[in-house]
Amino acid sequence: MEILGVDVCCKQYNSQDSNLVHDIVAYWSKRAEGYSQTNQEELATKKRTIWQNLILSHAPKKEVLKVLDIGTGPGFIAITLALAGHDVTAVDVTQAMLDQAKKNADNYQVEINLVLSDVQSLPFVDNSFDLIVLRNVTWDLDKPLNGYKEWFRVLRKGGRLLNFDANWYLFLYDPSHYLEYQRDRNNTRSRNVADHYLLTDTIEMERIAKLLPLSQEIRPQWDVQVLIDLGFSKIYLETNISEQVWDQTELLNYHSTPMFMIRAEK
Repeated sequence: MEILGVDVCCKQYNSQDSNLVHDIVAYWSKRAEGYSQTNQEELATKKRTIWQNLILSHAPKKEVLKVLDIGTGPGFIAITLALAGHDVTAVDVTQAMLDQAKKNADNYQVEINLVLSDVQSLPFVDNSFDLIVLRNVTWDLDKPLNGYKEWFRVLRKGGRLLNFDANWYLFLYDPSHYLEYQRDRNNTRSRNVADHYLLTDTIEMERIAKLLPLSQEIRPQWDVQVLIDLGFSKIYLETNISEQVWDQTELLNYHSTPMFMIRAEK
């Protein structure tokens, strides 16, 4: 399986933007191996089936879908859909993540077109994909509006965008969310459950999050308005799908930050 490289130089950004992109890539490069371990555990459990069934229940009805996995990381979504028989392209801006995705895909003996690219400026022609999927990606973008414009561009007429995300790091700006976030931390300690936030470089991630535009937006309301403005014809929203896709440890860690799902049809 070949990893395709495209020009991901930060020439499209000004110096401040390029520094932020550099810091985002550096952060996730350091987390690639540990994050891959999490993806491997998901792939080896019923989570893979849960996510596969959820995504395909909202996908266009087609025997073989041409899928674009945006911000694939170590490849969980891409591998899950490739195992279901679909034609999958997976994009990430972080080479270390794509290296992990390749290892994981090889382990499951599936072919995925892995592309190194800024997910906000894609190297694909218009109307290329039936289905675009993102999981916990949009919040981490420096120009999310540009991202949505690109995803709309490469989606075929009648194609669907599925975005799974949450109000990650809103607690940095909202006092009530901060209190709920602290309650989650206290609950993990009192129940002797691993605190997922302590497994990361919290200081660096919070520094980056403060520079990201979506950290202080109320979502998914922000996203829905963008999708309407871009011209998506049908939009379906679930504000909390956590009970469907998270295990008990995740539900305890992220109780204050439920995952939402947006389905938008072009």
